[in-house]
Amino acid sequence: MFMTVIKPLAHFMSAISSTDVTEESVSEVIDSATEVTAEAGKEVNQFVRLFEDNIPNIVAFGIRVVLALVFFFIGGKVIGWIRRIVRRSIERAGADTGVAQFIDSLLKFGLYAILIFTIATKFGVESSSVAALIASAGVAVGLALQGSLSNFAGGILILVLKPFAVGDYIIVTGEGIEGTVKEIQIFYTKLATVDNQTVVVPNSILTDNSLTNVTARPERQLDLKVGISYDADLKKAKSLAEDMLLNDPDIIQDESIKVFVDSLGESAVTIGLRAWVSTDRYWGVRWRLLEQIKLTFDAEGIEIPYNQITVHMKGAGRKEQKDLQ
Repeated sequence: MFMTVIKPLAHFMSAISSTDVTEESVSEVIDSATEVTAEAGKEVNQFVRLFEDNIPNIVAFGIRVVLALVFFFIGGKVIGWIRRIVRRSIERAGADTGVAQFIDSLLKFGLYAILIFTIATKFGVESSSVAALIASAGVAVGLALQGSLSNFAGGILILVLKPFAVGDYIIVTGEGIEGTVKEIQIFYTKLATVDNQTVVVPNSILTDNSLTNVTARPERQLDLKVGISYDADLKKAKSLAEDMLLNDPDIIQDESIKVFVDSLGESAVTIGLRAWVSTDRYWGVRWRLLEQIKLTFDAEGIEIPYNQITVHMKGAGRKEQKDLQ
């Protein structure tokens, strides 16, 4: 419409600037401009009439959008209320924390899907069309997200078989991943490392690899090894190490305590120490005993050697005597 007005005006301006302007050409330009103006007025009137005729539909659509937003807000509040009730029920039942987290995340996903489906049907979308769309989309998404589906299946296996629980310290042998389990979600499990970093591990990795659950049992065996010199008093060193284990308050005295010669190395005699401690005190006891062994052996004159090579040269003494003569 804008171009139809501009072209006659341009023609009119060129006609005026021309030296051979006639009354007929001026009248033709005026007539064409009048026609264009009339057509533009008709189009504007049609648009206004169309807008006026559809005002009820526009208002109704706006009301539907507002109602949908209000319904979504209220539905979100209801979903949060349902999740809290289910979470409390699971806690009262004494279920595992990982099971509670998994059910909560699954419930949240399902309830929001139902809420969105309900809002779509309220907008006039047929439920059969939505169901067909969900089915076809489900096939496409299923093919595209095979890894996510395997993660979902892995999460179910973790909850059913329970190789670990929230709070356990696990080591994934093949992946070099370790940490304390903080959350077990639908697709991922969150671990916290020793330096408080969060590691998000897909559940399929945890189910497809061998892992070590360090804190699965309340007690853990402490296994220490320390080397002493071949010239040191072996029996005295074993007696000192045994006294340390017997007098340590965190060593479980009801379990077996062993001090033995583990191996005869190239530069040292390796003494082994084995005892049982509470799992939550393992690292503190280990670090304290290693320091105590070093300080005690130094005080008692028992050498803890480092790797060294002693070279004996045959005939060196006779050679030195000849040089002196």
